Amino acid sequence: MPASVGVQCVDCVREAQRNAPVHRTALGAPLRGGRPVVTWTIIGLCLASYVLQLAMGWGGWTSRLAFSPALGEIEPWRFVTAAFVHSTSFFHIALNMYALWIVGPYLENLLGRVRFTALYLLSAIGGQVAVVLLADPSGASWFTGTVGASGAVFGLFGAIFVVMRKMGQEARGMLVIIGLNLVVGFVVPNISWQGHLGGLVTGTVLGAVYAYAPRERRTVVSVLVTVVVAVVLVGAALLRYSQA
Repeated sequence: MPASVGVQCVDCVREAQRNAPVHRTALGAPLRGGRPVVTWTIIGLCLASYVLQLAMGWGGWTSRLAFSPALGEIEPWRFVTAAFVHSTSFFHIALNMYALWIVGPYLENLLGRVRFTALYLLSAIGGQVAVVLLADPSGASWFTGTVGASGAVFGLFGAIFVVMRKMGQEARGMLVIIGLNLVVGFVVPNISWQGHLGGLVTGTVLGAVYAYAPRERRTVVSVLVTVVVAVVLVGAALLRYSQA
């Protein structure tokens, strides 16, 4: 391989690259340049899904991915897919994607792609699990469809609040945003406050673990708690279904 001075062997260069120090963020993620790939991928999937919703109508694309406690029991993938479809109101998807665009890159950079993806998906699942836990199996809520990335976004809100506290940054503004959005979920009709609450709790727990895990055991603790949270969510849903 030609070099600025002389010639270097390919194996020598590869060995040097492997042994080069990896620069990391304050929370242990590899320091990457460029765009937040995971955040943009989620936004792209949601936008593509929204176009399909408009083209195919509720009985087409939306009905295949939307969540309800009744459908989640027989088609469990809906716990995830419902976070990628929205109501036909452009305001719904615009608000969620704007929040993701604001919060996502910051968390993805600090946590890294793997932990950020786990945070987003488990927060989405946590939102749907809360819907199951708080729905009445004998009432209309058991069959009412829910859609939207709001549960996952609330998970990001909870995580970024904890992370900002860990980083010594002013977090009261984020607390106000979380509070206002929670209130909106309770007072405005046709909004799943249960999903917001479930996503917020899940994201806050994961964010706290990712932020405060001991540096020397950060990877082990993060993986272990992520698995535990996933198991708890699945177990809670299965228990609720067994009692319905």
